[in-house]
Amino acid sequence: MGVYEDLGVSPIINVSGSVTRLGGAPLTARGLAAFCEAAVDCVPLDQLQGAASRKIAALTGAEAGLVTSGAAAALTLGAAAILAGHDLGRMERLPDTAGMRREFIIAREQRNGYDHAVRAAGAVLIEAGFHELVAGAGVRRCEAWELEAAIGPGTAGILYVHDLHGRPPLAEVVDVARRHNLPLLVDAAGELPPRENLRAIVAAGADLVAFSGGKAIRGPQATGILCGRREWVGSAALQMLDMDDHFELWEPPLELIDKTRLRGLPRHGIGRSMKVSKEQIVALLVALDDFAAGVYDRDLPVFDGYLREIEAALRESPVECHWPAVAAGGVPLLEIAIDERRLGRHAVEVCRRLRRGHPSVHVGHGKLQEARLVIHPLHLTADRVAQLIERLRAELSPN
Repeated sequence: MGVYEDLGVSPIINVSGSVTRLGGAPLTARGLAAFCEAAVDCVPLDQLQGAASRKIAALTGAEAGLVTSGAAAALTLGAAAILAGHDLGRMERLPDTAGMRREFIIAREQRNGYDHAVRAAGAVLIEAGFHELVAGAGVRRCEAWELEAAIGPGTAGILYVHDLHGRPPLAEVVDVARRHNLPLLVDAAGELPPRENLRAIVAAGADLVAFSGGKAIRGPQATGILCGRREWVGSAALQMLDMDDHFELWEPPLELIDKTRLRGLPRHGIGRSMKVSKEQIVALLVALDDFAAGVYDRDLPVFDGYLREIEAALRESPVECHWPAVAAGGVPLLEIAIDERRLGRHAVEVCRRLRRGHPSVHVGHGKLQEARLVIHPLHLTADRVAQLIERLRAELSPN
């Protein structure tokens, strides 16, 4: 019996990857050791975040960085920083932004469920442009001039969801933001790999960038990174940290927070519920070091071998295996295309039966409508591969 079984919860075989609903990425032995070591002693959290800022800045090329409780928290804090700056009264009011510049311009096609994190800070999203290819109405997508045309007296900033094929291109959005002196907040939660994005998005001119810490970086699941200009990152830190101190005694790290810009200490800010523990901060920084150094690249041949073993084991099943393209340095994937007619059941039913069996298997379900199961090997081991093959063969055998 293990800790999960003691609670009446059974561990699963996760071949969906580092998804939040299944617990994120696995911590490495080095990251786990750092987590445990950090739990033993106490340190001032603002000083630890100052140290984190130095390391994040060095690895991203940003002026400053902050460890957050996930990428969504980074977006909320980034929006709060842009809305309040170093105005203590505004920090006190958020998310009430009545009478403030509170609008963030966003391409209509980039709206998604995660932008709730920005709206939670009190921001109002103003949509611009269209995605006429998706609508079947034309050949154009959102263009930079449409973002610019949406700027008005209530505009506080621009929100951009980064994607390799995103439109308008980031460089054009940076140009718009610069011409109008507007901060640009970039959601890059899932944009690692490629590893180059760790520096490239900041270098392109983004003022604030949000990354997930619990996906490709393989830090604790409930961690993220907000990096960018010190002015905004410092404001975000002020609105997240425990501020129950005396202003006269408080000595924040200069690389993160400029105390001279403050008339006093703000009360606990909108990000107070998004606190990050010392253990999470330390483990995330260890994982970030490994990610930036390319340590995880050594796992890729092992993952490839697991997938080829699975592919070989399914040769007699009514399926076809495909190898989709992944980003440079990305974990390889295997897609299992099901012949639903030969199998006698739909892919959704296969997915359901895999989840309900023992051990429970959670495959990537993003292509179920195409009758494809996606296998992400990040959590696989040799033992789990054997169990997975057994379960797949059983559920992919015709009735």
